[in-house]
Amino acid sequence: MEIGEKDLKKVFIIFILAIIAILSFMIVRPLFFAVLGGLILAYILNPVYLKITRLVKNKTSAAFIILFLVLIVLVIPVWFITPIAIQQVFEIFRASQTLDVQSFVSSIFPTASDQFSAQLTATINSIIGKISSSILNSLVDVFLEIPTIAISLFVMAFVFFYTLRDSEKLFKFSSGISPLNKEKEKILVNQFKGITDSILYGLFVVGIIQGLLAGLGFLIFGIENALVLTFLASIASVIPFLGPYIIWIPVAVFLFSKGNMFVAFAFLIYNMTVVSLLDNVLRTYLVSRKVDISPAIILIGMFGGVSVFGLGGLLIGPLILAYFITFLRSYKDKNLYSLFSDESVKPTA
Repeated sequence: MEIGEKDLKKVFIIFILAIIAILSFMIVRPLFFAVLGGLILAYILNPVYLKITRLVKNKTSAAFIILFLVLIVLVIPVWFITPIAIQQVFEIFRASQTLDVQSFVSSIFPTASDQFSAQLTATINSIIGKISSSILNSLVDVFLEIPTIAISLFVMAFVFFYTLRDSEKLFKFSSGISPLNKEKEKILVNQFKGITDSILYGLFVVGIIQGLLAGLGFLIFGIENALVLTFLASIASVIPFLGPYIIWIPVAVFLFSKGNMFVAFAFLIYNMTVVSLLDNVLRTYLVSRKVDISPAIILIGMFGGVSVFGLGGLLIGPLILAYFITFLRSYKDKNLYSLFSDESVKPTA
């Protein structure tokens, strides 16, 4: 079977496009997460941008206002809080070095043999040492990467601004090059939007707010190293099956052990009402009204995403798995082919 001239041209064009796509990916790869961060931030704040455009009537001015507000709300506080957080990390490191682990082990296992206590004490000391050295190494790496971080933040702000301003053009362009059936594309886009909203708002945004509320409790009740504990509570709030309680419960136990019963009870009630209520009401509402996603899928996506993409995988992993399951459902329902065809395929008997 002879290959025609048109077929050769098609193969050549596809080959050129593939080469350009690979080269483009290699160019963007060092700043991939900065670009992704700008796109995600623009997606989250797009409803606010649309409201501001109704008042300002100018897309460029509206996007600039949002960018300015983001800089005020996020960048400026981080600039002032970072030195305090670093100081608290070093304080926790010094406290871990002077921690009397042996007495702690003896109090928990009073009838244990000396050999068991010694082995458990050595194990706990080893774990604490590894965690402490890992945290310090991470801080050193952050200082060494300050120029790279600055460039990434600039690119993120740049992408965020132009994605907001040109969001309609980007949507039309993406729809124009999409190979999907236009009717099916609308359904699929709505499904993907529900998945994205569920994970972004119901998991990450609510989780961060919940962690910040827990941090507010640390500050109100005078808990030491509140900033570091707030960061840990925010991370725990984002991860399914966990929550800020794994941070504030040990703090509450510590307060009770110190004999300050009034503060301990007040701290406990604050977290059981304000912090937990946000998780039980707002997160459930946001997730259930968008789409039904198993927490197990999100958890696997997070841990798998981190191993592949690094810290950004916390978000990318769950999204990829959720989208993949959507395609699997289309395949199961015999609708996968119809996504790429103008004709619907009827399942065979």
